[in-house]
Amino acid sequence: MTKLFPAVQLLQRYDNKVELQLDIQADITYFEGHFPNAPVLAGVTQLHWVVEYCKQYFPQLTAVSSVEVLKFQLMIRPNDSLTLLLERTADATVLFSYSRQGSKVASGRLKWALL
Repeated sequence: MTKLFPAVQLLQRYDNKVELQLDIQADITYFEGHFPNAPVLAGVTQLHWVVEYCKQYFPQLTAVSSVEVLKFQLMIRPNDSLTLLLERTADATVLFSYSRQGSKVASGRLKWALL
């Protein structure tokens, strides 16, 4: 069976903010071939997950129009436990950040088209 997403636990949810715990299992498909002896989660996968969780928790957002200030500070490896914070602002923008034990792993800003 193909596993495309981590195990997710909702930690907090407000009108414009969602905090999720992501448990990154080693059998997630995106680790295959990236890299065989030292697997890391590709930045494009991290961004894909942010987009999908935004659509799930903020259903009025339909399509990403731009990605801004995208930064990948630390590598994500199998069996990491991360916190993903999504914060929607009034102007159809979502700020996101992945963190691990208080250290920022990745962050950015997505501009969205609205329904």
